[in-house]
Amino acid sequence: MNNKSLMKHTLAFILLAVIVGGLSGGLCAKYALAKDMQQPETPDVEQVSPASPTRNVLPNATAWPDFTYAAENSVAAVVHVRSVYQRRQDPSMMILEYFFGYRPQYERQPAVGSGSGVILTTDGYIVTNNHVIEKANEIQVTLYDKRTFPARLIGTDPATDIAVLKIDADSLSFIPFGNSDSLRLGEWVLAIGNPYIFKSTITAGIVSAKGRQMMSPDGHRYKIESFIQTDAAVNPGNSGGALVNTRGELVGINTAIASPTGSFAGYAFAVPTSIVQRIVEDIIQYGSVQRVMLGIVMQDVNDAIAKKLHLKSRDGVWVVDVSPNGVAGKAGIKEGDVITHVNSIAISNGSALQEQITRYRPGQQIEIIVERDGKQRYFNIVLELNKDYE
Repeated sequence: MNNKSLMKHTLAFILLAVIVGGLSGGLCAKYALAKDMQQPETPDVEQVSPASPTRNVLPNATAWPDFTYAAENSVAAVVHVRSVYQRRQDPSMMILEYFFGYRPQYERQPAVGSGSGVILTTDGYIVTNNHVIEKANEIQVTLYDKRTFPARLIGTDPATDIAVLKIDADSLSFIPFGNSDSLRLGEWVLAIGNPYIFKSTITAGIVSAKGRQMMSPDGHRYKIESFIQTDAAVNPGNSGGALVNTRGELVGINTAIASPTGSFAGYAFAVPTSIVQRIVEDIIQYGSVQRVMLGIVMQDVNDAIAKKLHLKSRDGVWVVDVSPNGVAGKAGIKEGDVITHVNSIAISNGSALQEQITRYRPGQQIEIIVERDGKQRYFNIVLELNKDYE
């Protein structure tokens, strides 16, 4: 091969090597880019010692939902509540016992119910549902560490289905109150309780709705109704348990489910802490709830009412009737007014109005804004004790 031919082959080989190298580099660059794109953003994680039993993820970690912080810091403050009831004796059995001394074994055995509760203070105040302990002759509380204590009933509020218990214990784990008003639709929450025989069960879901109204089993609406709806699994035994946000704060007390079978079907309801906290504080301080009332009959604004009153919005509540002796009537609110705000907080429906009013005690002053004849009017109202709840 002459020198000229050898030079041509050498140049061709070099050119081929450059092309292949360029393609390989491009492929490697694309592969590295693809790998970088697939890597999730790493959340901030607190540095803990190897001996630490838990991994504390900072609440501002947003790369993916991480429930470990909320679960590990809340589960020890959720308790099992056992209620013991005396059975009613069947009248026919009473006759048999009177004449023949016959007494069935089951008649001597008490009935037992169970539910959940949430420790609120280190010295043993516990919140649960009223229906968990209603008419119980004996109440027992079992902690996460399996210790069992007798509990005494401090007070109840059937209108919100809330009850407060007390056990004699110290240095207990507790869940701090969070702000249920700040919950957003679609936000992750955890339900913690004791469904069926499964103690200390944690389930996750999202906030499905807020201010939800719901019918009670007898067909009448609950007196105070502004539930958080969630699709976190809740079953019999979860009643009175905790609904917590991803920061481990208590935002609701799980109370009921909507189900054709009696088991979870995707719809669970919790009393928001905006209501629970004030009810608990009243029960602990006064033994009962210091409830106020505006003294009005109201109806949610619908399309027909909005057209009739020439309203621009379907939010608010329409005042159907006003008691002349009620605080709203004495302040100047009239039949036909539409209540739109309480202390600058917009009112979307009757449930929202009830929730806002429930926050206040007798003697406190609130500002109510109503729409009347196309204009906004402002009323300062000093709340009074509702005599029906004394």
